Amino acid sequence: MLQIHNSLTKQKEVFTPIEPGKVKLYVCGMTVYDLCHIGHARVMVVFDVVTRYLRDSGYEVTYIRNITDIDDKIIARANENGESIQSLTERFIDEMNQDADALGVLRPDQEPKATESMAEIIAMIETLIAKGFAYAADNGDVYYDVSKFDDYGKLSGRNIDELRAGERVAINEAKNDPLDFVLWKEAKPEEPAWDSPWGRGRPGWHIECSAMSATCLGEHFDIHGGGQDLQFPHHENEIAQSEGAHGCQSVNYWMHNGFVRIDDEKMSKSLGNFFTVREVLARYSAEIVRYFILTSHYRSPLNYSDDSLEQAKSALTRYYTALRGVVPQDNVNWKDDKEFAPRFGDAMDDDFNTALALSVMADVRQALNRANEQSNSEQAGYLAALLRSFGGVLGLFQQAADDFLLGDNNDDDVAKIESLIEQRNAARVAKDWAMADQVRDKLTSMGIVIEDAAGKTSWRRV
Repeated sequence: MLQIHNSLTKQKEVFTPIEPGKVKLYVCGMTVYDLCHIGHARVMVVFDVVTRYLRDSGYEVTYIRNITDIDDKIIARANENGESIQSLTERFIDEMNQDADALGVLRPDQEPKATESMAEIIAMIETLIAKGFAYAADNGDVYYDVSKFDDYGKLSGRNIDELRAGERVAINEAKNDPLDFVLWKEAKPEEPAWDSPWGRGRPGWHIECSAMSATCLGEHFDIHGGGQDLQFPHHENEIAQSEGAHGCQSVNYWMHNGFVRIDDEKMSKSLGNFFTVREVLARYSAEIVRYFILTSHYRSPLNYSDDSLEQAKSALTRYYTALRGVVPQDNVNWKDDKEFAPRFGDAMDDDFNTALALSVMADVRQALNRANEQSNSEQAGYLAALLRSFGGVLGLFQQAADDFLLGDNNDDDVAKIESLIEQRNAARVAKDWAMADQVRDKLTSMGIVIEDAAGKTSWRRV
């Protein structure tokens, strides 16, 4: 029975969908003005696994991940580059999709954009004003009146009086209260703007998600996800907006993944330890990065380091080495297994505990190695298929073993390596151990590991 840690109640709860057999999931997506960083990769992979497991469990999942394609950062970057906002955002949407595809992240069912949701955004703001939750200020902006929403702070656990005491209002600030937040911004010269009942302008960030989630999933849906950094104020404000406008609970389960740290320090551009997905993928294959992300429970901090990536690489190498040369049995579904499946299912049902699920898969790998050593091809075929079936839930082990182990090689590289291996094997047959060692050393210097087993020699990249 699946349990999800609900950030709203601060405890694990048995998952019960609003509509039996169906799950409506919304995840806050990217603000598209730059390349995705490793923190974005974690959000994408985490909720990709959530979606995969829910679907594998038999649910019909509608997965929505929005795109913020208008905000201050986007405008500033477009001006800095001397390009149009549309050109900038379309370019980085393409870049985001390239990174997501490389990481094996399935595309969401819908990916609404803020700029294409203006009618819905304006309609929600009108509703909030009509219900007394928002007001048009003298400066042309529209603000949410936090004092009118009794439950403000229920997601983050923040005390509204303490929050108010910690805020400062500028002399010309038009807000009634320091905590009030903007729903609609009056147009500034040379900035994109849309017509509205309050004049030309553009939406605040928080209202975008409330409008898009309601449009795609309805006023009340099952799961809302995102990074821990969004819990306050973004998601807190979403609750205030959505529940103020609709008069009902907006989301049943709130999920937040933990921060990414770099060598045990918080990831930050100011610290110079900020890595884009593209930079990481230049050094490590996408599956290594994905595996690394899944080695920690999604709510725990994830420490990015070269050592962590090398450990992930070594682990994947062990898996693909075990799978190499084994013909998987057909039609093996992990749910039918009696030995390993109960533990794997329990791990995933325990708030999507991928770290524990990977430990179960490691036991399957060890059993596969024993079957290979005993030349038990039938058992090996079953375990290989089981391992790939488990891997499908996590988006792992779906490529051919040789493709992972041999890496990217052109025909000339492969011919050279295999020629050297033939020379070494010939030297061994001739008992010319010095020559055999010399060839092995040359292969090692090329980053090639050779392995002798069952009368055969295989090779892989380091």
